[in-house]
Amino acid sequence: MTGTDQIRLTGLTVFGRHGVFEHELADGQDFTIDLTLHLPLADAAASDDVRDTVHYGVLAEQVAAVVAGEPVDLIETLAQRIADVALADERVQMVDVTVHKPHAPIPLTFADVSVSIRRTRKGRR
Repeated sequence: MTGTDQIRLTGLTVFGRHGVFEHELADGQDFTIDLTLHLPLADAAASDDVRDTVHYGVLAEQVAAVVAGEPVDLIETLAQRIADVALADERVQMVDVTVHKPHAPIPLTFADVSVSIRRTRKGRR
């Protein structure tokens, strides 16, 4: 998608209870979220009014509520729910979401596990 501007929110870390194992649901863990919203920002730049853009503070709270909310088995599902929140604002044309699960139950040394998705307004469910 060309010609769109971006708002990025990276490193949003929220405690949640997601995973396929019982101990993941019981104990929970931190998840880190990265978002890139693709939307036109010329109106906001011209008006200097937060009402003409996506308020990233409000968006962060909405995303945090999803992560801290209803448990899901897969971070793929969590990523989709986050994308749906971002696309609820009609100005957002496309969103990239990455969900990091750095404490995934893998019995090996690793730095991170993540899932990234891209959703467009046209491709929204």
